[in-house]
This record gives sequence, C-alpha cells and structure tokens, in this order.
Amino acid sequence: QVQLVESGGGLVQAGGSLKLSCATSGRTFRIKNMGWFRQAPGKEREFVAAITWGGGSTRYVDSVRGRFTVSRDNAKNTMYLQMNSLKPEDTAVYFCAADVDGRLWSGVSADYWGQGTQVTVSS
Repeated sequence: QVQLVESGGGLVQAGGSLKLSCATSGRTFRIKNMGWFRQAPGKEREFVAAITWGGGSTRYVDSVRGRFTVSRDNAKNTMYLQMNSLKPEDTAVYFCAADVDGRLWSGVSADYWGQGTQVTVSS
C-alpha cells in the first residue's frame, strides 16, 4: 500500500499564492506517476497536474498552466503544488494522487488518494 498525506491548504485572496505538499510513504517503489486532482462543490473531480515519479516530466490542465507548478523532492518523498495568481474558481478540495500503472497521466483516475485539503480563494 501507498499512503498519501496532503497539507498546506487554506484561505487566500484572489491573486495570492499557496503551496500544497503531499507526503508519501509505504510501498513507494511501485509508483509511476503522482499528481493533483480537485473537486469543487457540486462539480465532478477534475485533473489538475501530474509529474512522473522521477520528476522529469509534468503536465497540467489548461486552466492552471502557467500559474501552478508541480514538483517533487525525492529525498523527502514529497510532492508539491505551487499555486500562484489564484482565482476564485480555483476553490476546491485538492487531492494528492498516485498510480502504479500509468492511469493518472491521462488525468482520468489514480490508484491511491490522499484525504484532501481545502483551498478557498476569496474575491
């Protein structure tokens, strides 16, 4: 099993920044990709960003490209999501995710999920 624990959510004004962290433990040698999804009230879960386990490649949903940056610190087994120029429409619960078979890279789903952290952007 793989355990994922998010932190760093909170309340911020539009135009501000937040940095989310996702600490990884357990059988991490199985992981191929990691990423972030989000779910706003009344909406379906949405893919936000992904990064390969080695950190060499990344991808983003169009709505956050240029504002969000996903990264990894292999020594700390931690993934980050730096969110800049936040907008009210970024308000959601953000979930850290990981896969062992590549499914996360397509943005559809993942094998492991964190508990989620709330991000609220006020206008």
